[in-house]
This record gives sequence, structure tokens and C-alpha cells, in this order.
Amino acid sequence: MSILSAEWTALLYLAAAVCFILALKGLSSPRTARRGNLIGAAGATLAVITVFLSAKLDNIPLILLAIAVGSAIAAPISRRVQMTQMPQLVALFNGVGGGAAALVAMLELGHSEGPWVLVAVVFTMLVGAVSFAGSAITVAKLQELITTRPVVFPGMKWVMTLAVVAALVIGGVVVATGSIGWALLLLVLGLAVGLLLVLPVGGADVPIVISLLNAFTGLAVAASGVVLDNVLLVVAGTLVGASGTILTRAMASAMGRGVSGIMFGAFRGGSTAGSTTQSDRPVRSSNPEDVAVMLAYAQRVVIVPGYGLAVAQGQHTIAELATTLEARGVDVAFAIHPVAGRMPGHMNVLLAEANVPYESLKEMAEVNPEFKNTDVVLVVGANDVVNPAAKTSPGAPIYGMPILEVEEGRQIVFLKRSMRPGFAGIENELLFDPKTTLLFGDAKDSLTKVLGAVNAL
Repeated sequence: MSILSAEWTALLYLAAAVCFILALKGLSSPRTARRGNLIGAAGATLAVITVFLSAKLDNIPLILLAIAVGSAIAAPISRRVQMTQMPQLVALFNGVGGGAAALVAMLELGHSEGPWVLVAVVFTMLVGAVSFAGSAITVAKLQELITTRPVVFPGMKWVMTLAVVAALVIGGVVVATGSIGWALLLLVLGLAVGLLLVLPVGGADVPIVISLLNAFTGLAVAASGVVLDNVLLVVAGTLVGASGTILTRAMASAMGRGVSGIMFGAFRGGSTAGSTTQSDRPVRSSNPEDVAVMLAYAQRVVIVPGYGLAVAQGQHTIAELATTLEARGVDVAFAIHPVAGRMPGHMNVLLAEANVPYESLKEMAEVNPEFKNTDVVLVVGANDVVNPAAKTSPGAPIYGMPILEVEEGRQIVFLKRSMRPGFAGIENELLFDPKTTLLFGDAKDSLTKVLGAVNAL
């Protein structure tokens, strides 16, 4: 016995599905992203309430317990996470979703009837386990709990191939027999495939893998909807799978690489790899006062924000600097690379938090032709997305990646902590260009000093 009838349950699920679709539409633009997020949250809340009211009364205590435990874990993590850790949080959510789908499918194995439902069970278990294990590795890499460099060993691709083939064969056995024992082995193989899939990926490629695993989780959730005969899970999972696939292709395109090259490039030496080696080549450095003079007396300034700005939490300071320069008659714009900050939209969210007008944010295709008419390009914490090696060095791991062509600017100022390479682990020759000046230090601290010097002019 449940509180809601089947008809009301279906109607509320339909309303939740519409909310998810409208949420995706809203998230397609910075102007409507906040509203889209709220609509999506409302849809998720409606879905949870519907499940609660349509469940059998004797299952309600277990549902309440699950909600309490999940909330106790998720709420503190979400409140404390820093903007620079958003990719890790997204990967964590992906993994938990995939793992949950796999466990639910295994629990439903004994209650599933019909070959197609059993195929959906096997698919959910395998893909969900791959997503869970792979996402755990991406979190560890981005959090630098393990090396960000590709991890490979001799014969690894053959081990991976064998694991995939074994998983498919055992999946067939599970479909034929419905055996829990074989299903457990399938889960273990799925976890192994997830590990082997992500370990060879390194450096700047990791966020693209997160997006791909997000699509995997969506497919697993959609398949679990078939297992549970739940239309809302099918719709929501399909939306996540489709949007994750589109995002993965868009990110790969922004990096100028194919998805297969990203996933398996390490086997032929093509995956990006993080590095900690610092260059000892001489560069032209400056002080905040000199940088302030360059900015204050320029006609046009383009600011290129990167991961270093997010780490330093300097978005409010740079927004104030831009406002101050504009008050002096300087034309200021922000150049945003599609994967700046390691995730699409990362910089847009960071700058929106500091109330930077959307009109000031210029996408790569729009701003690149303008660099040649720019007096000063201020690069704050970015490296790989402005590295000319992407165009000039065929052997570089980022070769072919579209970049912000800041080398066309008349003067270039880099705000950097040190001469450590970017996440791709290669040196940026632009740092040694005669028209480039470096200001070393924490980005927020350096920006504060530059801002003070501009106000003193």
C-alpha cells in the first residue's frame, strides 16, 4: 500500500522529467544558468518526494534513513568545497551515481525476468562499476593523491582487452543463468576495467575523462530505469548520457584532439602529463608598480584568467581591477578558453561570482582576432591555454589544441607563482619572449598590489 496512486506517480514523474529538460536548456547560457539549476533542483526534489509517497509504507523508514545518511555526507562536502575542487566534486558525484546504479541492478538480479531485462541488469552493473572506479581515479589524480602522469605498464593494453572480453563473456553467463556469484565477478571486472581505462590518462586530459564517465553514469542510470520499470530514471539517465557525450566531444574539440587519442594516447606517447620541473632560463620580471603603469595607460587590456586565479581566489580583486581600469577609460575584456580552469564554464562561474558582466567575457573565437589590437594582455594563472607550442611543436602533448593567441598582443604580462610548467607539463616559450613580463607571486596578492598601484597613479 502506498500514498500515491500509479496515475499520480506517473504524472509527477512526467513533471520532474520536464524540469530536467528545462534545467538543461537553462544551463546552456550563463544568463539563465542559475535559473536552470534551480529548476533542476526542483525536479530532483519532486522526484524524491514522489518516490517517497509512492513507496510501500513499510519501506519508508529505510528511505528516510538513506536520505539522512546521504544528506549528512553530501551537505558538509558541498558547502566546504572550493571552486578549484569542482572537477573533483563532479567526478565524485559521477562515481557515486554509477556505483549506486550498479548495486541496485545487482540487488534486482534475482527479481528480474526476461532476457532483455537481464541484459539491462548486466549493462548497468558493468558500466556503473566502470564509472565508479574510473571516477575514483580521476578524483585521486586531480587531488594529487596519486601522480597526474599517465600510469602504464608493459602489456597494459592487452590486459585491458582481456578484462573487457572477460567482462562481456561473464555478462553473457549472468544473462543466461542469473547467478549472483557470476554477477559479483562481473562487478569486480567492471571495477578493473574502470581502473585500467583511466590510469593511462594524465594531466590536462583528466577533465575530459570526467565528462565521458558522466555519460557512462547516465547510461547506467537509464538502464537501471529499465530494470526497475521506472520511466523517470530512463529519461534522466538518457539526458545525462546524451549531454555528457556532447560535452565530451566539445571538450575534445576544444583540446584539438580525438576522444580515442585522449583515452589511449599514453600507449603511443600522446597523453598529456603533469610535471613539476621548473625552468632556470632567464626571463624578464617586473614589479606591481610597473605593471600598474602598463595597464593604466593602455587603451585596450585583455585579461586571460586561468586555474591559478581560481586557486588564489582572486576573482573579486581582478573584477575590481577591471572596474578601476574602465573608470580610467581603458577598454577591458576577459578572454575565456573553453577548458580554462580545467572544466568548461569554470572561469565563467568564477567571474560571475565576482559580478563581472557577461558582456565582458569573450569566447576564444571572438577574442582571438582582437589580440593584435590589444595593448596589454594580462595572463593570470593560465599557461597551457595560451602556449604557442599547441601550434608550433608537433611533438608537444597539446599540439593541435586551439589556444588563445595572446602572443599577438603588443605587451604580455604573466602573473605566476613560479616557472613551473602548466598542467600539460611542457614549457611555454611565450614566457621568454622579449615583449613578455612576469610578475611572480600569489595571484590574489599580486593583483591587490597592482590595484593599489593603479589607484595611486
